[in-house]
Parts: sequence; structure tokens; C-alpha cells
Amino acid sequence: MKHLRKMSALLILLSLAAALLTGCHGGKTRVAFRVPMEFDTGREYEISFWAKNDTNITQVNIYKKAIADFEKLYPNIHVNLKTYTDYATIYQDVITNIATDTTPNVCITYPDHIATYQKGNNVVVQLDALIADPNYGLGGSKLLFDGPTEDEIVPKFLNECYIGNGCYALPYMRSTEALYINKDLVTKLGYDIPDVPTWDYIWEVSEAAMKQDSEGTFLVNGQKTLIPFIYKSTDNMMISMLKQKDAPYSDADGHVLLFNDTTAEILKSIVPHAKSRSFSTFKISSYPGNYLNAGQCIFAIDSTAGATWMGSNAPNSDIHTENIVQFETVVRPIPQYDPSDPYMISQGPSLCIFTKEDEGEVLASWIFMQYMLTNDVQIAYSQTEGYIPVTSKAQNSAEYQDYLAAEGTDNGLHYDVKIKAAKLFLENIDHTFVTPVFAGSASVREAAGELVENVTRSVRRKKTVDDAFIKQMYEDTAALKHLDQITVTEAKTFGPLPKTSAVLLVSLAVVWAGLIAIYIIRRWKTVQKG
Repeated sequence: MKHLRKMSALLILLSLAAALLTGCHGGKTRVAFRVPMEFDTGREYEISFWAKNDTNITQVNIYKKAIADFEKLYPNIHVNLKTYTDYATIYQDVITNIATDTTPNVCITYPDHIATYQKGNNVVVQLDALIADPNYGLGGSKLLFDGPTEDEIVPKFLNECYIGNGCYALPYMRSTEALYINKDLVTKLGYDIPDVPTWDYIWEVSEAAMKQDSEGTFLVNGQKTLIPFIYKSTDNMMISMLKQKDAPYSDADGHVLLFNDTTAEILKSIVPHAKSRSFSTFKISSYPGNYLNAGQCIFAIDSTAGATWMGSNAPNSDIHTENIVQFETVVRPIPQYDPSDPYMISQGPSLCIFTKEDEGEVLASWIFMQYMLTNDVQIAYSQTEGYIPVTSKAQNSAEYQDYLAAEGTDNGLHYDVKIKAAKLFLENIDHTFVTPVFAGSASVREAAGELVENVTRSVRRKKTVDDAFIKQMYEDTAALKHLDQITVTEAKTFGPLPKTSAVLLVSLAVVWAGLIAIYIIRRWKTVQKG
């Protein structure tokens, strides 16, 4: 019996080693969260909140005020804020911390990222049961603040947070893209500005602006520098153009459909304007707002959240005041193929919570996450840039409507371009769209932008962009972004972690398995001797 007990112990250790190898993705197997019947207000909870602030101290102060106000309502919940300047760093830090089971409690993120975090191991909490809970769900009876009900979150924005059959986030802020126009230069060229510009219009005006005198000075702006049309996010450029043409891009099952004939047609349409240098991108030239404010760009496309960087009186302009040119800024939807049926992308951060062993800690995180959707937080944050609140409750409030009505009364809080951009989005919510989310969808997005960047650079280098060039570029881009590694099966189960993270996790598992194996061998020898 003594030997049998020893052998049983050895088998248990062997099973643990096997579990490490088979369950290494995500660090450990986590049990799906269950909503507690009550929230224990007598216990102390410490939760972490990772947020992005766009290097905007006003946004940081809004986070701090929201936390302070929340902690007055829930003095037993202590929120530790960590701010980041970009989403990519948040994403990488979360991936790293999954391996050590030290993820934050609440995190600002994107559904594309969540799909990679999740990988069938309950890393991110599925929110459906929490949302519907009558006590602590959206608009729950036991909440100590006036948060939105599920019906008061804009349906389009909430739907963006579903991955597969479940909801894994709540929308926090939303933006779209806008076309920022130097009206003075357009008028000087003899053109009017339509309510919804077409791609043909943008290309035509951009080419007309390229006329120079014998000394190389552009006639329209009197400067040596002019890039009539600059697009900040070429990812969004290609995705939007495909959507407008009702062409395939990808689907929710993880099929990569980007490399098609319509994409090739779009790329070829860019070639003459890349050749004339009437078109460029942020990656190639620099931030479009800087050129726009210096009178060196006519059409600048950026997020509505970037509106405070656009225009002669932009409060966040990045160039020296002596380089700023005075002009009237007009805000329009991005160019369309069919102006009667416009499409523009919906983007912006969402909030998710991570699974922890302590269900009370998860519930505390959920309560705080909901607080970030209250009117005070939503309205204050949306006023910092051209975001809009994600709840109809905030959008329809008297405070927010008064803010919109004060457009142009100052160049700070009520900066006209910022509020025009917000109004543009509010008027076009029904015309917005999002791309399918699956593990690897972020890489497909990057690939879409790389196609535009590569064609533009190649034309500048005097390369011929023909069918053979595009075919080879498709193959090279797919390989570079590892799109051939995305399978439908992986997509349905949230897909694999990035290679670096997977290698780290497997390495840890192998080390532990090796240690356990050494122990097993030694114990086996002891058993044999005994």
C-alpha cells in the first residue's frame, strides 16, 4: 500500500506536467466568471486600470477625477491608474502579463486585441451575464450611481464589442474619420466643396493643385512645398474603399479575403497620384495636420478624435505659430464612390475586464467599468477631442447639447473644427461600419494599409505597378503578416497568441515540466529501492 500511495503521487505529478504542456496558452486554465449574488462592501478591493491618454493631460485628469468620484461612492474599492501613450504598448503589456497571470483588472483596448487575449481560456470576462444582472448589471438596482441601461448604449457601438457569440467589452468612446479641407485653396483653384466629396473629386482637385512656376513654387499656395492629399491611416483608407465598393476584405470566421481584384483596381487608381506626388501618407510624409495648418495640404484625412490638431486655430497644433497659415477649415465625410450611400469606419476604444480568482474583485472591476459610462465621464472625455459619447443618455443630455450648440465660441473647449467633427459623426452613425474581429484580424488590418504604402513608395522609386507587381506584393504581404497562419478553426477559438508570447509560454511550461520530470525520476528510483 505504501508503494501504491507513492506511485499515485507520482502519477498526479506527471498529470500536472502534462497539464502544463497542454494548457500553457494563457498561463493557466481559468474558470468562467459567475456573478455573485451580493457585492461585499465590507471587503477592501484594489483594482488596476490601464488607460490610454493620447499624451493629453486633460484626459489623465478626467480619469483621476472619475476614480476619485467613484471611490467616494465605493470607499472599499481602490483604483490604481496606469496610463499609456499608445494602444500597441497596452496590447504588448497585456500579452506579457497573461503569461504570469498579472493582467490588469480593467483595460482600455480594442476587440481585435481581445480576440487574441482570449484564446478559449477565459482570460477576458464574458459580460453577457453581468450586463443582464438585475442587481449589478447595466442600470442595476444596487448600483450607487446613475449608469446607462443596456438600451441607452448606442446599439451599433455595443454590437462592436461582440466576439463570436459573446460580449467581451463595453464601448468607451467612439470616433470616425473625417476629411479636413482648406477651403481657401479649393476656392482659389475654382472648385466648390460638395456635401459628400467623391474620390474622383479629391483626385481631380489634388492634381489641379500641382501646377508650379518656373522656380518650382506651387501657384495655389505660393510655397515650395505642397502635398494636396494626405491620408493618416492607410489601413482605414483601403478598408473603407473596399467597403464602399461592396468588395470582400475578411469575414468573422477568419477568412482573409483582402487580396482580390477590386483591391488591385483600387491600388492602380492610386498610382498616378502617387507618381505626381499629389497624394501621400502619414508614414511616408508625416502628420497631415502639420501640412494642413502650414497651408501645404488641401485635403487631410484623420480621425475625428484628431480634430483638435486640425486648422489655423487648432489648440493642439504641432507646428510653430509662425508657420501657421490662416484659412477656413471645412469638415466633410471621407471621400466616397457613391455619395448617396456613404460608408465611414467606426473606431475608438472599448473597456474589458480580466478574469481573476476572486469573484468579488471581478465584480468590483465591473462596477467601476460601468461608472466610466456615466454622463459625467462620457461628456467630459468627449469634450477633450472629437470623440462622441457611446450612450444616448449622454448624447441627449442638456449638458452635451449645450456643448454642441456653443460651437466656435472659443478656440479651446468649443473649438469649431472639433465640434463640427463630432456633429459629422453624430449625423452619420447609421453610415458607419466595423471590420470582422478574430485572432489575426489586427494583422489583416495592417496588411491592408501596407498595400497602399508599398504601392505609393514603389511608384516614387519609379517601379512599375502592374498585375505581376501586385500579385507578388500580395504574396509578400501575406507572408510578412503571417496571414497564411490564420485558419478558420483558430479564428473560431480566438486564434493563436503572437509567436513571441507563445514561445515564452511554451518555454515556461517546458522548464516546469522538466523540473517535475526530474523529481519524478528521482522519486521513482526511491520507490524501486524501497
